[in-house]
Amino acid sequence: MTIDKDVSTAGDRAGTAPSGTGGDDGPAAAARLPASPIEFRLDPGSGVPTYLQLVQQVEHALRLGYLKLGDQLPKVRDVVASLAINPNTVLKAYRELETKGLAAGRPGQGTFIQATLNQVALPELTELRRSLLGWLATADATGLDEDGMVALFTSALRGFRERRGAASGEKESVA
Repeated sequence: MTIDKDVSTAGDRAGTAPSGTGGDDGPAAAARLPASPIEFRLDPGSGVPTYLQLVQQVEHALRLGYLKLGDQLPKVRDVVASLAINPNTVLKAYRELETKGLAAGRPGQGTFIQATLNQVALPELTELRRSLLGWLATADATGLDEDGMVALFTSALRGFRERRGAASGEKESVA
């Protein structure tokens, strides 16, 4: 199942060895080490640094409930192999997740989720998704391309935040 175009669950990787298996440890090791529930994807045209794309994908998966406390993130070597990126990039992303308090490294074992983010209950999430898909279909029918949809959504979200902030009496500081 795909969360969005950037994040998918391990179920999409049928036939691949679970993350963390060395390949020569045999079937017993594969049974002990489950695959990570997330597989990273990169969008080279996004303009977002690679390490931040990885961080954002983990955060999205946490918000949507695809990652839970104790889940293991993919091993650095597995991410490097699947995305053809520098190991330091993955390490930087995992350090950022640790700094945010979302993940923790365990020497010799990997990196594990140690905190969650606010989640919406599944029935509400399903209805929101259905509503959003309807909005996207309408936007597409009016001729908006993906960039136009993102721009419109971002503008509406910004306006929503400003109205919500004004309603709650928040004042922005001027530096």
